[in-house]
Amino acid sequence: MHVNARFWDRLAPRYARMQVRDPDAYEKKLAMTRAYLGPGARVFEFGCGTGTTALKHAPHAGHVTAIDCAPAMIGIARQKAAEAGIGNVEFRVGDLADMPDNPGAYDMVMAHNVLHLLPDRAGALVRVHRMLKPGGVFVSSTACAAGAPRLFRWIAKAGHAVGLLPLFNLLTADALRAEIAAAGFEIAEDWRPEGGRAPVLFLIARKPA
Repeated sequence: MHVNARFWDRLAPRYARMQVRDPDAYEKKLAMTRAYLGPGARVFEFGCGTGTTALKHAPHAGHVTAIDCAPAMIGIARQKAAEAGIGNVEFRVGDLADMPDNPGAYDMVMAHNVLHLLPDRAGALVRVHRMLKPGGVFVSSTACAAGAPRLFRWIAKAGHAVGLLPLFNLLTADALRAEIAAAGFEIAEDWRPEGGRAPVLFLIARKPA
């Protein structure tokens, strides 16, 4: 699995300054996620960016390990954690494929705004399933842009073809649900914000106990 780390490194300072596009939807996703957390929960997030969501959930969990392929993103995340005095989050530069094979290590795995960027999404979902304890949950928020305007779809494909943009898979919500189910998960929460500018699917899927 490969994501264009150089692209995200260049974007990191600007990304850190960006405001959440839909604060109400973001807060709802945080609340839905926290319903599955507890004081001793061990959480893993891949594609964590500058760490905002990991840091939001840290006070409600035991420990959070969060990785991103871009060193600049992780540098900003570590700085934010230090400034906030949050000590139960470990930010690492890394890729999901490079994580140690430690079955059942986590109560929750999170992937926000990343599944549509993966060339081997099926392989990643199988690995996430293996990382979770029985009864653990996989939380994801994913752009499902197969129905986006033609210009956007053309830019996404052409930009990647010439090496200017990372891979952006144009998913449908139904296809993503099917892939997650095929990996062995049972979908517990399925929500799409109404009226948002981007077609986003938020899912909480459980590994059967």
